[in-house]
Amino acid sequence: MKKVGMTLLVIGVIGLTYFGYNAMEQSESFEILGAEVAVTTADWTPVIGSGIVALIGIILLVMRKGK
Repeated sequence: MKKVGMTLLVIGVIGLTYFGYNAMEQSESFEILGAEVAVTTADWTPVIGSGIVALIGIILLVMRKGK
């Protein structure tokens, strides 16, 4: 279970990094009356999915095997 947990954690973190960066790149910012406003058109579903995979990996890593 530890190997599966570590694999899921690594895949989740890589996904969070990649999809999070892509989502941030799809945002546009402009200034209105001295305040900077950012608008994004990104799809956040892959970021959320990667976070869930990473969370499952963490849970599997800390779970103890039954005696």
